[in-house]
Amino acid sequence: MSFVVEELGLRSSAGVWFNAVTGKYMKRLQHFLFLLALFVGSFSLASWAADSAGQWTTASSTQINAVYPQVEALYLDLHRNPELSYHEEKTAAKIADQLRKLGYEVTTGVGGNGVVGVLKNGAGPVVMLRAELDALPVPEKTGLPYASHVTTHDDRGVEVPVMHACGHDVHMAVGMGTAALLVQNKDRWHGTFIYVGQPAEERIGGATAMIKDGLFTRFPKPNFAFAVHDSNGLPAGKVGYTPGFSASNADSINVTVYGVGGHGSAPQETVDPIVIAARTIVSWQTIVSREIDPQEPAVITVGSIHGGTKNNIIPDEVLMQLTVRSYKDEVRKHLLASIERIAVAEAEAAGAPKKPLIQVEEGVGAVYNDPQTTNRLADRLKQVMGDANVVLGRPIMASDDFAEYRYGGVPSVMLELGAVNPSKYAEAKKANQPLPGPHSPYFAPDREPTLKTGIEVEMAAILELMAK
Repeated sequence: MSFVVEELGLRSSAGVWFNAVTGKYMKRLQHFLFLLALFVGSFSLASWAADSAGQWTTASSTQINAVYPQVEALYLDLHRNPELSYHEEKTAAKIADQLRKLGYEVTTGVGGNGVVGVLKNGAGPVVMLRAELDALPVPEKTGLPYASHVTTHDDRGVEVPVMHACGHDVHMAVGMGTAALLVQNKDRWHGTFIYVGQPAEERIGGATAMIKDGLFTRFPKPNFAFAVHDSNGLPAGKVGYTPGFSASNADSINVTVYGVGGHGSAPQETVDPIVIAARTIVSWQTIVSREIDPQEPAVITVGSIHGGTKNNIIPDEVLMQLTVRSYKDEVRKHLLASIERIAVAEAEAAGAPKKPLIQVEEGVGAVYNDPQTTNRLADRLKQVMGDANVVLGRPIMASDDFAEYRYGGVPSVMLELGAVNPSKYAEAKKANQPLPGPHSPYFAPDREPTLKTGIEVEMAAILELMAK
């Protein structure tokens, strides 16, 4: 009995000593192990950024760097070989080929040249990523070694230069990097991811064509539609978000006014459509200034006038081409109705032989970012990128047919991706100088940081919506 007691006492003493020693160094040991885990994790090929709750949030820089050569090669190829709206056959084939190699179920010819790549990963939300296929009839003047030298004939048969002057090549390449990383990390998310290569955004017809061709019926209907758009409004490395309206609706309108032609020396024998057109244009400006609530954005711009052939000839007709923009549907309807009302009234006041011909050539709704989803993604991006790199943006009066997915009943978010070299951006702001932006022949995104940030943003957003 005494031996047992003594043994127990010895063990008790040893336990007290051990607890004292370990207690003294436990905090240091925990701190060391924590730092070691961070060190190993940061260099692991499978490492991901995680928040305090253990939620996987985006791809690591290591993963993005690993996929970057593939992304850059695609971007350079697309930039050198742009195609106009409704003629994106080769571009669509490249996107389809890359998606097939990644293991996606690929369908081509959707709504024209549209490509749909589907990656299923169990039950869960359906998220659609939109990337545009088409380029613009713009001559590239960037001087880049990979600049486009492509020329082609447009739908009128006129030879035109072609350039990815709106960054659609960025969107396609970034989306492909995201598509690849989602395949590599299927254990991090669940649901169905859909890569949509959409044609004819610049002609604001591609999204509608794909929807009419069964985008939301032949394929799983998305719970969310997502896109990024590069911009000269932010430096590379930053992203902007705008809850609610972020881009305007747009209508292209042709108005032809008719007169009675004749000799310029005898105007009394004519009805001059050039004068009718001039008075009509001036009257149209009162629609925005006197008929629309000053707190509701609206724009009416007459971009071209075609009439007459010679100094001393009064023509029979004049064609005016307008772009009309606003956010709200009711404002849009008011603008279009007032344009017609004033054109008819001015023609009648001048004694024109017949009413003007008014044709809406093309139109698209306003981009409206679902506020709840937008703020949710912004919060996640701030955790991933830091508050300073996630910027609250302002609505713009440009347009994008990404809006049509919202009209198809899908909550949608488009984010602004900074694309300007940070030093050049800072210099331009300091000097109050404008920077070349989308649709400029000088627009040249800061390639590597723009592409890498785009992948980081898309991965963070998609994983926020689809993470396990």
